[in-house]
Amino acid sequence: MSAAGYVLITPARNEEEYIEKTIQSVISQTVLPEKWIIVSDGSTDRTDEIAGTYADKYSFIELVTASSDHKRNFGSKVKAFNAGYAHLGQTHYSFIGNLDADVSFDPGYYESILKEFDRNPRLGLTGGIIQELINGEYVSQNISRNSCAGAIQLFRRECFEKIGGYIELPYGGIDAAAEIMVRMHGWEVETLPAYKVLHHRRVATTSEHICRARFRQGIMFHLLGYHPFFQFMRCLNQVLQKPYIIGSICMFFGFWWSHVRRYPRTVPDDMIRFLRKEQMQRLVGLLSGEDQYRLKKK
Repeated sequence: MSAAGYVLITPARNEEEYIEKTIQSVISQTVLPEKWIIVSDGSTDRTDEIAGTYADKYSFIELVTASSDHKRNFGSKVKAFNAGYAHLGQTHYSFIGNLDADVSFDPGYYESILKEFDRNPRLGLTGGIIQELINGEYVSQNISRNSCAGAIQLFRRECFEKIGGYIELPYGGIDAAAEIMVRMHGWEVETLPAYKVLHHRRVATTSEHICRARFRQGIMFHLLGYHPFFQFMRCLNQVLQKPYIIGSICMFFGFWWSHVRRYPRTVPDDMIRFLRKEQMQRLVGLLSGEDQYRLKKK
C-alpha cells in the first residue's frame, strides 16, 4: 500500500444528528488520515461542539469555523471545502478526499480504497457504494460504474490538482463536474461496490419540496452541459421513480427552462463537449444492449 497517506475535508452545516457517526468511523480506521479538516459552515446547532471535542482529543483532526454565506446555495459547499483545503498547509499526502458529515463505514474502508489506487495507477477518483436509508432499509444507490458519489470522493492528489479542484455550481452537481473533468484528463473514475458506505438520510434531500428539487436538478443538468436528447431519455427512464411521472416532468421542464432563459454555464466548454460525446456513446451502448457503464454490484 502507498507509503504516502491521505487527507480528508468535511464541510458540515448543522450536522449534530449524524456527524458523530462519521467521526467514529474515521477515528476507527486501520489507516488514519494524515489530517482531517472539519469545516463548520455557519452551523447553529451542536456541530461545532461535537467536532471540537474530538479535535481536542485527536491531533489529526482540526475544526475550522467558516463564516456563514448569506446567499447560500450548492456552491457554498465548495467555498467550505476550499476553506479546509487552505488549512492543509505543509501536510504530506498523496490522496485527498471529500467526506460528508452524515455517513459511516467499516474500519478497513480507507485502507481498502488506498489499495485500489495502488492496484490501478490510472485510477484518479474512487469511493465505495452508497447505501441509502429507504423505508428502514439500506439500499445501494443507483450509480454508474464510471462515477463516484460526492459524499465519499477520494482523489489521487495529482489528479485533483490537475482538474483544479471543485467548481462552484449554485444549482448543484459539483461532484459530477469533478468526475467528468477527471475522465476528460485521462484518469479513471470508479465506484467500488465491495466497500459499502451507509448514508444516514436520503441522498440529495433538502427541505425543498420534491417537485421543486426535481426542477432544480433539471437546471443543474443543463448547466453541466448535458446533451438534450440524453436528458430527455434520462427523464423518460425515471418516470417510474417517486414522485411517479411528475418528478420526470419537473426535471424535464427545469432543463428546458434554464435553456430558454439562457442561464450562464460556468463549466469549461471542452468539458461539455467531452461529456456529450460520452453520453452519446452510452446511449448507443444502451440501445445495443451493451452498457459498459452499468455497475455490477457485488
